[in-house]
Amino acid sequence: MSGRPLDAAAASEAPPPARPPRRARRDGALVPVVSTATVLACLGLWAAATDGGWIRPLFLPAPEAVLAALGQAWDGAIDGAPLALHVRDSLLRVLGAFALATLLGIPAGLAMGTSRIARGILDPLIEFYRPLPPLAYLPLMIIWFGIGEASKVLLIVLACFAPVALATRAGVRAASADQINAARALGASRWQVLRYVVFPAALPDILIGLRIGMGVGWTTLVAAEMVAAQAGLGQLVLNASNFLRTDVVVMGILLIGLFAALFEFGLRRLERALVPWKGKG
Repeated sequence: MSGRPLDAAAASEAPPPARPPRRARRDGALVPVVSTATVLACLGLWAAATDGGWIRPLFLPAPEAVLAALGQAWDGAIDGAPLALHVRDSLLRVLGAFALATLLGIPAGLAMGTSRIARGILDPLIEFYRPLPPLAYLPLMIIWFGIGEASKVLLIVLACFAPVALATRAGVRAASADQINAARALGASRWQVLRYVVFPAALPDILIGLRIGMGVGWTTLVAAEMVAAQAGLGQLVLNASNFLRTDVVVMGILLIGLFAALFEFGLRRLERALVPWKGKG
């Protein structure tokens, strides 16, 4: 006797898949609306404050002045280099440093979380330099590696490395002892336990560390481009501040914030794709 009719009947009687609560769906749709309204309100307040003469243009230029500065920067009329060149150099520095910090920080965090010896070696070094502002050890970077690209990239690497490594170390503790013992009882090697048990459990914290590290990398960009940078958004902002070009300064700040927000949005989407179970347990 075939089991298909029974399977069909069972399937028809099975409860439909659970849907998110109506309130959760409503709150999820409300957040983008509120965020958009907040941005529009800030832009409106900015335009009203400058058009009404509440703030002098030296301190806060009008939106149209910032747009005009954007056009000048795009044509290279501000410092002789087009805006695309500044954006390219800054993106290469931040992305290159972030990739290197990721390749070094995740293994370091896994080592600190699984080995007492590694934790004893790396933890005091990271905790010593982590609170230091990048400007504090920028002179050492220049003395050791010169004023070329190496010192700029390494400065951003050091800034990104600490949050990635510490978040990874914290994530290793998310793997329960029962899961690890069960994997070992099934004959898993140390590498297999690390790959199939510890790393997936630590992945949510790793992604949070990457998001923090990316934000720190962008904040360190201006410091990294302070010394002998031929191009870059940070260098553009610093040069404009020397000539009191507040419109160019605001334009550069907005561009840095825009790119940082885009990368943050991309990392959030990556987090949803890799750890869809986060926050649902």
